[in-house]
Amino acid sequence: MSGSDHAQHDADVDTSALAAQVRFSTLRLARRLRQLDSGAGLSATQAAALATISREGPLTLGELATREHLTPPSITNVVGKLEALGFVKRCPDATDRRVVRVEISAKGRKQLDSQRSARTAWLVSRLEMLSPADRHRLADAAAVIERLAEGP
Repeated sequence: MSGSDHAQHDADVDTSALAAQVRFSTLRLARRLRQLDSGAGLSATQAAALATISREGPLTLGELATREHLTPPSITNVVGKLEALGFVKRCPDATDRRVVRVEISAKGRKQLDSQRSARTAWLVSRLEMLSPADRHRLADAAAVIERLAEGP
C-alpha cells in the first residue's frame, strides 16, 4: 500500500464506530466465556479474585482489594466465600506475623485449570469453524487487541 493509499484507508475507518464494535464484540465474547464458568458456582467477582490470587499471590486483603477495585468489606466477603469453598487459604506473612496473606490452594488451582481448559476447548471449537483466512486475520487482530489492552 502506498503512502497515499494508506492515508485513504485510514480515513475510511470511523474510529468511534470501530471502538463501539470492538467494545461490543469483546464484551460479548467475555460474557460467553464467563458463562462457561457458571457450573463452578463462582460469581464473576469471585472468579476474577481467584485468578488474581493465582497470578499475583500471596496477597494481603488490601492488595487484593486494590487490584480488583473493590472495597475492603467486599474483598473480605469474596475471600471468605473462596475460603469456604477451599479455593484459597490464609497464611501469615513471612516477615510480619500480624499480616495475613491469601494464597490459592491446590483445589483452587485445579478449579482455575478446569475453567481455563473449558474456555479454551470452547474457543478451539469455535475457531475451527472459521476459514484459515479468518483465523489468520483473527491472529493479527489478537495482537492488536493485546497492544490496546496494554496501553495507558
